[in-house]
Amino acid sequence: MAHYYIGIDGGGSNLRVAVVDENMHVVAQAMRGTANPSAIGREASAALIQEAIREAVAAAPPAQDGTGDEKLSIVGVGIGIAGASSAYAEAWLRDVIHEALPGVFVAPSMDNEIALVGAHGARRGVLVLAGTGSVAYAVNDAGETAQAGGWGYLLGDEGGGYWLTMEALRALIRWADGMQPEADALSRRVMRRLGFHSSLDLIPWLYRQPPPTREVAQHAGLVLDAADEGDLAALEIVGRGADALAALVAAVSGRLGMEQPAIGFAGGLLSSDNPLSRALCARLKLDAIPQALYSPVVGAALLARLSAEQQSSSGS
Repeated sequence: MAHYYIGIDGGGSNLRVAVVDENMHVVAQAMRGTANPSAIGREASAALIQEAIREAVAAAPPAQDGTGDEKLSIVGVGIGIAGASSAYAEAWLRDVIHEALPGVFVAPSMDNEIALVGAHGARRGVLVLAGTGSVAYAVNDAGETAQAGGWGYLLGDEGGGYWLTMEALRALIRWADGMQPEADALSRRVMRRLGFHSSLDLIPWLYRQPPPTREVAQHAGLVLDAADEGDLAALEIVGRGADALAALVAAVSGRLGMEQPAIGFAGGLLSSDNPLSRALCARLKLDAIPQALYSPVVGAALLARLSAEQQSSSGS
């Protein structure tokens, strides 16, 4: 009988569930909106996860068991949900899965860890992520873990999309005050993009409720575009962002005693060729942007397979 694994990636804005075969080929998948329990509550999060699991399983092609019966054998489930770190939500994550798939092996994790496993094809190495926010996560050969960053937009997330846009907005107000004339081109670009007639329009746009965190982050591309065109103010912002991301990598590597670790990139700002990803490659002395072996949702399924195999070999 063919064996299948389920990967669940609840990082950031969307929930993704994938059914994969033993070779990590996706055979079915489902998607929902955010399942972050810190944002929508545990009850709503659980309902979304279970609904997506049932949809993905129903869409998977059945496997023949040799007797003519069609069965789908789920060996294990790997899950990483933003706002539900396995450090404090492991029991809840298991309960959520077991309600949809009773008795199945569950590997609870974090969205950062499943991205790392997907990037490297193993639970080893370093992952640096820049999307709305920023974080670095590492696992050494002893299985020890370390994280740096990921504190959110109020405390840090340097190098992430929200931070890049906010740095451009800070340059705009310094330009408006006559303190940073070299930010003229970038500031005018920002005002055109946001539809401002005056720099004072920034105040009601930014200080509305609820805070436009995601909308702010979505404008990071204007900073990258300006940097690509050689804008000095934008290049300075991108350079500081790359410095911050490189510092995250150095922090987790140093804490775990990792010398020259394999480094993976993740998140929308590092997964493509742009001034930030290139600058970070230069700081980390990488010849090219690292390409992930698998997506985070497949990384979750692979984590389930690796964890199940480890448990089986240890006899526990």
